Formats: sequence, C-alpha cells, structure tokens
Amino acid sequence: MDAGPTIRITQVDAYVFTVDFGAALPALVTDEAPPIGGGTGPFPEQILISGVANCLCASLVFALGKFRQDARGVAAEAQCRVERNAEGRLRITGIDVRIGLGAAAAEMPRIDRVLEQFERFCTVSESVKAGIPVAVSVTDRDGTRLT
Repeated sequence: MDAGPTIRITQVDAYVFTVDFGAALPALVTDEAPPIGGGTGPFPEQILISGVANCLCASLVFALGKFRQDARGVAAEAQCRVERNAEGRLRITGIDVRIGLGAAAAEMPRIDRVLEQFERFCTVSESVKAGIPVAVSVTDRDGTRLT
C-alpha cells in the first residue's frame, strides 16, 4: 500500500499557517477568512474545493487525451455549500464543480465516451463523495451543457 503524499503545516500567527509540500515546491500560506482570520491566504474550504476541481480537470484532460479529443483548454469554477449541522457546527454539505471546455462538442466526436468515464479517474472527488455530495457539470465553448 502506498503511503501517499505528505505535507507539514506550521502555525505562523493566529490562524495563519504555512503548508510545506517538500523541498521541490514553495510553501503555501493559509489563513481563515475574516472575521476570524485576516484572509491573507486561502482558507481550508477553498483548498478542499480547489483539490476537487483540480483533480476533476486533470482527470478530464487525461480522458480527453485517451480518446484523442482536443478540447482547446479546460477551465473550472467550484463552489461549496456550508451549512450548520444539528449541533450548530459549520459543515460542507455539497460541492458544485462547473467545467468548461474551449471547443464545441461537435468538434469532439468522442466527447460522449470521455464524459461517461472521466469522473471515475479522479482520486480526490471520488474519495470526497463518500462523505460530501459532489455535483459536476461540463459545458462546451458555446455554453451547451454536456453533463
């Protein structure tokens, strides 16, 4: 069994932390959003949804390549829903990821094959889905919704 990636987090001040990814990458400064923190860096919810969206985009790029489809670029926007649970604690109750392709669907003859399987390649979203619903939609260059 592979141990997977490792990070190290160190408190700098109040809610400010540095996330160390190892010698090959620069550290990331995180902070809580105001009014709790100063907003000097991304906060944990943003990091979670960026991981989900990034992995989905990479999985889509992988699937596009597998079927030799040129999407002319992939871009995404992700948003999470935060609500209070029965104990009054804030929890992420859902993540919505909207992925846009740079090409029209008509220019990608195998896009249906790509779309039916790309999500299953995504380690992060498939893992997160075990506890948080993740809704994914894909549109082409013309704004046509493909999923």
